[in-house]
Amino acid sequence: MKQVNPKYYLLAAALCLVLLIGAIYHCYMADFSNSDNTQYVYIDGDDTQDSISAKLEPMAKHVSMMAFNTLARATNYSAHIKTGRYAIPPNTSALTIFRNIKNGHQEPVRLTIPESRTMDRLAGALSRKLMLDSAVVAILLHDNDFCAKQGYDTATIPSLFVPDTYEVYWNTSLENLMARLKKEHDRFWDSNRMAKAQALGLTPNEVCTVASIIDEETANNAEKPMIAGMYLNRLKMGMPLQADPTVKFALKDFAIKRIYHNMLLFDSPYNTYKNVGLPPGPIKIASVAGIDAVLNRVNHEYLYMCAKEDFSGTHNFAKTYQEHLRNAAKYAKALNERGIK
Repeated sequence: MKQVNPKYYLLAAALCLVLLIGAIYHCYMADFSNSDNTQYVYIDGDDTQDSISAKLEPMAKHVSMMAFNTLARATNYSAHIKTGRYAIPPNTSALTIFRNIKNGHQEPVRLTIPESRTMDRLAGALSRKLMLDSAVVAILLHDNDFCAKQGYDTATIPSLFVPDTYEVYWNTSLENLMARLKKEHDRFWDSNRMAKAQALGLTPNEVCTVASIIDEETANNAEKPMIAGMYLNRLKMGMPLQADPTVKFALKDFAIKRIYHNMLLFDSPYNTYKNVGLPPGPIKIASVAGIDAVLNRVNHEYLYMCAKEDFSGTHNFAKTYQEHLRNAAKYAKALNERGIK
């Protein structure tokens, strides 16, 4: 029997090694994602290794998913799960995806702070974008001790929030989020805005309170400085603001289209028909346009305003009560003609 040359054994072993390396490379280094677009997996505090694999499977190629699970078992990943929002981009290996998820290298989300009318609505908006429980957030935003830690109370806490879009991590805690938003608030209230507020004799919280009322009066940013001038005239003279949006806020009924006399009698510190001066705090998260409208209010002598009868969203302004009554009569007539109750 002819003896096989040992070189052939070496060659066969080398070939097997190459095939093994190729297979390993294919499993671990080939593209993980089955999509041409970046996908995202969200890992929360209740996830396990199995549930994470279940979330990843629809996004991954079969062989790459096998590699991910092998790496997870080999590194005891189940004992080191990190919450977060992780990107699954195309042209990225299973090994890289696993390392990012295991090491907590997550992608931030773009969080937009909305001009919410209530803190409950804000809590809902935050929970839809972040790993936060809306009920817990709502409770804390109504808690005096929690608000005091931020430098506010439950009435003034809306002043902390500046409507804008920020990049934050999906799993950020509420405490860390509030700290970040406080920094953004302080950056927004720069020396220029602070100087303008001081010139008006108002604090940033008071500016936000006036701005929140103006925002509810009109969506027309061009008119907001005019309305600001009117309300500031009233404050200076000690006149009640008599702002309809504060009555709606007091009644917690934002669907009201027409304010009746009996509504003006509702007992609430937010009812500016019954109380002189500003309400305890903003009636919504004020817009940047509203805040800047107050800081750059138009100087005029108007003391009254009434929505225009053409329903344009703008107002007729008046210096005297008699002139205001004529404007109000025109608007009431237009309401009646449209059957608005």
